[in-house]
Amino acid sequence: MTKTWAVLHDRNARLFLTAVTVSGFGTSALWLVSGIWVKDLTGSDGLAALCMLAMWAPTLAGPLLGALADRVPRKPLLIGGSLLPAALLPVLFAVDSPDRVWLVLTVLSVYGAAGVVHDAAESALVAGAVAPPLLGGFNGLRMAVTEGMKLVAPLAGAGLYALQGGPGVALLDAITFLLAALLYAGLRVRESRPDPVTPPTSTGSGDQPSGWTATAAEAPRRRPTATHRRTPSRRTPAGAGTRHIWAHPILRPLVLAGGTTMLFAGLNGALIYAVIDGLGHSPAYAGALYAAQGAGSVAVGLVSGPALRRLGERRFAAYGIALTAVAAGLRAIPSDPPALACSAAIGAGLPCVLIAALTAVQRETPDALLGRAVATAHTLMYTPNVLGLAAGAALVELVDQRPLSALLGVAWLATAVPLFQRPASASRIASRSPSDANPA
Repeated sequence: MTKTWAVLHDRNARLFLTAVTVSGFGTSALWLVSGIWVKDLTGSDGLAALCMLAMWAPTLAGPLLGALADRVPRKPLLIGGSLLPAALLPVLFAVDSPDRVWLVLTVLSVYGAAGVVHDAAESALVAGAVAPPLLGGFNGLRMAVTEGMKLVAPLAGAGLYALQGGPGVALLDAITFLLAALLYAGLRVRESRPDPVTPPTSTGSGDQPSGWTATAAEAPRRRPTATHRRTPSRRTPAGAGTRHIWAHPILRPLVLAGGTTMLFAGLNGALIYAVIDGLGHSPAYAGALYAAQGAGSVAVGLVSGPALRRLGERRFAAYGIALTAVAAGLRAIPSDPPALACSAAIGAGLPCVLIAALTAVQRETPDALLGRAVATAHTLMYTPNVLGLAAGAALVELVDQRPLSALLGVAWLATAVPLFQRPASASRIASRSPSDANPA
């Protein structure tokens, strides 16, 4: 846990994590309440479901939206990306009848687009503002905070909705974004745009960036003032982040594994109520399963820094995928204890590949491309989740949940196999392309 405490002792990391906690609380509360609000106003399940779609849809434009994080100073972009939702959410005070539900969907769409830009700018800024050896621990703690908010904030949001209605929750979310903007304003970073950046040339395991020689003891003492070096935007077109990930021998397999994992996660998520039916419980039992899954995600987030350092990104991701696959397959057993244990194991295993992939993108991407690369990675990894949900919703109507879960577990396990294999050597990579000379 040394690395975890080192992250918390880094001033910039603390400010980032506190901002994520505060704004994440408001976002998680609104995520639940927006659907309930629209359902109460219209009585339509379809319109209520559109709230989630409106928030998620801008992720499809991730590579384009992420370009803003490479062409605009990132600290002001983070502050502006927090102030925009804070200013926009009060518009929802006017929603008091079914004919104004369009306002909810419009605000949520802009909210989602701002979130894509915000995530890209944050991940890119973190890569320079936090000492490189602490990135894995930071991303793990960020995951733990995010999942922790999902356990607490929806209940708080539902309670506030019962007392004050949707406008009360919108006001709460706006306040959390204002607080986050103040926290981001306190970051000690300095950005500049000097000479063109050169391709990364690390020769290690893929867990340390090129040129970083600080020891674990030295990392916490690294001063939190960072200078970001970016190439002029005319040298880095909008698709450069996508090409960088696809051509990179470390990033491509991790991002592809993340996308495949999220596809299977969508399939698995669509089976949740069939699993509950097999256990003989009411649909409300989903709350217990989600709570167990959230607890597993919080736990792995706390230990991901040391685990990444010990295992490396590929093996950390592979073990997480394997754990998730086995747990998903064992959900075929119709018994409460295995069901709860499997939910906790899925919660622990699922984030591993996402944390590993994001950490690798931050370490292996030139700063000039980092915003686009992060946004592209998010799009490639999270979009398949929705496709999996749609496919799973159709399959569960045609096939019994138990054999479907067992088959899903086997197929999912195969995703981990390529990550256990040795990556290409430095000499092989260098001979293919100088821009890919970054062996795992």
